[in-house]
Amino acid sequence: MATPIRPPERQQLAEQLGLNEQYLYQCLAGLREMGAKEAVRVEKETGGRLTRRDVCTKSWRDLWPELDAAHPKQARAKRAAKAG
Repeated sequence: MATPIRPPERQQLAEQLGLNEQYLYQCLAGLREMGAKEAVRVEKETGGRLTRRDVCTKSWRDLWPELDAAHPKQARAKRAAKAG
């Protein structure tokens, strides 16, 4: 996540999105994965404040590989780290 979301803002976003605040927290913290369709809705409805990467921390690369290409520096660094 680019900018941390403090609890009051998280509560406000959860209400705006019709989500349980603890569920949103768990997704942002990487404790749970939001469904792909819901993640896209969240990204659209927050104008990108919350992204698919933010709420699908473990699966976003598999679901949306094009997002990795959108951040070439980060992608190169991660590939280099994996290569050893």
